This record gives sequence, C-alpha cells and structure tokens, in this order.
Amino acid sequence: MTATRHLLSVADLGPDGIGEVLHVAEAFAEVERRSVPKVPTLRGKVVATLFFEESTRTRLSFETAAKRLSADVLSLAVASSSVKKGESLRDTVETVEAMGIDAIIIRHSSAGAPHQVARWVERAHVVNAGDGWHEHPTQALLDCFTVRQVLAERKGAAPDELGISCFEGLRVLIVGDVRHSRVARSEVLAYTALGAHVTLAAPGSLLPPSLEGWPVEVATDLDTALGDADVVSLLRLQAERGSGSFVPSLREYTADWGLTARRADLLSEQAIVTHPGPMVRGVEIASEVADLPRTVVTQQVANGIAVRMAILFLLLGGELQGLAEVPAVA
Repeated sequence: MTATRHLLSVADLGPDGIGEVLHVAEAFAEVERRSVPKVPTLRGKVVATLFFEESTRTRLSFETAAKRLSADVLSLAVASSSVKKGESLRDTVETVEAMGIDAIIIRHSSAGAPHQVARWVERAHVVNAGDGWHEHPTQALLDCFTVRQVLAERKGAAPDELGISCFEGLRVLIVGDVRHSRVARSEVLAYTALGAHVTLAAPGSLLPPSLEGWPVEVATDLDTALGDADVVSLLRLQAERGSGSFVPSLREYTADWGLTARRADLLSEQAIVTHPGPMVRGVEIASEVADLPRTVVTQQVANGIAVRMAILFLLLGGELQGLAEVPAVA
C-alpha cells in the first residue's frame, strides 16, 4: 500500500498490500482496546468526509478512525451544502482541497466518481467509501480482517501469525444481490487475490449481466453450496438501486435465497457468516440466524474502525515503528 497514493479499488493493493493493511490494522485493534483509544500519529492532518449518499456505519467509522489518530475531521453535509445550489462535484472537491485537506473520503452514487476526484486533486489522498455499483474496498478489507481474526481465535494464534496464507483455498460463498452490490465486487477482488475460492449464489436476475473476467463460480444449488462454504457473505437487496423489481416478491426471495434457520443447519460447524450491514432480518437472514455466534456482524463493525485507521495511517505517511509504545492522548 505504501506504493499507492489513493485507495480507489482493492485492485490498487494486491496480496502484499492487503497483507500490509491487515498487519497495521492489528496494531490499531490493540489501540482500540486501550482505556483511552487515541494516539497522536496523525496530529495536524485534516480528513474530510464527502458522502453524497446516506451512510451510518461507513461515515461514522471513518470519522471515528480519523479522530482516534488525532486528525481533524470535516464532514460535508450535502443536504445543506452548495451542491444543492448546483455546484459541480469538481468545484466542491477543489474548494475542499483548497482548505488544506490531507485526505478526502468520498461516497457517491456514480460509479467512478472517486477515480475522477483523484484526477482533480493535487495533494490530497482519496479513499473510495463506495461508488455506485462499483466498489467498496474498505468493507472488503474489514471483512478479510474479521475472517482472519476468527480463524486465528479458533487456532489460539495471533492473526499476524497466520499472515495471509490462511485465505489460501478458503471457500467463500457470496449470496444475494450481487448485481447491485459494490461490496460483492470488492470482496471478489480481495478474497481471490488472497487465494480463496469464491462462489456466487443469486437468482439470475440479481447476477451481473456478464461475469466475464470475474474469477468466480456460480452455484446452481444454494443448499449444496452452503454445505461446502467456509465463509458465507450475505448481501441485502439494494432496494434504493431498484433491486426490488428484479425479484417477484420478498417472500419468494427469502424462500429461495435467504439464510433461513433450516439453511443455517446445512452449514459446517466452523462456517462463518458475514454481512456488510444493515441487515434486513427476515429477508436475506432469519433473525435467529443473525444472532448466532457464527454471525460476526457486530465484530465487523468494530473492526471497521481499526482497518480504516490503518488505511488513513498508511496513506498519510504515519510511522508504524514504535506504535505500541505511543502513549494514549486524552
């Protein structure tokens, strides 16, 4: 990751870059466990969050991560900004950068918007917090971090002892609205880069029009695929992107593709269930399954802060050496 100026796609990292992020995130997970979970490593830096789509988890996670690193945080409220007066994205970005911003965290409904912003800025670092149906790289990274953490706990080892070799041959099943999911695209890139085997399971209407170039298989039988999976990544129906029109009804979708209690019984004892949130209980996952120990959604949310701390730290040139000895900041 040290070779890239922006984080726009998981493809920017490669296996070594992903491994570096996971390693640094481990250090910040330790910081999160302190009584005062704050370090001065990015003091004097300014991070701006520009969210042109609604978000709770990702925006708060990034802002908390920046504050844990002692950076100053500016949050653009689009509803009350000059965007509503007709200001272009480029003018907004250039205005923000002119204020001395060091990093811009952007979520936008248009695929490719963060890439365009990266071409416009002169000094700021750009992080893609989700663009249209394209990608959501930090979500995929925190999913990998969480899965490795669970695997390490089961072995009684530290996650860094496992490195990224623990993903080699891991069977990952992504279930649900792949067509409209930026998380799915980033997960496919991340897991396959690390050597995992990825399978998609969805009704044909919720698969991308073409899977050419996707290093995946498509399951023809969900029940069989669940029995073979080490990790099941559930996706919600992207109703705000029109996915409801791609299925006959929510009831039928749940019957055919939801992780019901019956289907959860098909999973191996060691299978892990992830979900990027927000979960829609009773649609893609039964409420009782959502509350099982194997479902690690809350752990994913907590880990999102450490992973995003690592991203900001690496992009903004922090010094990892000696981090464990850095005192907390009150």
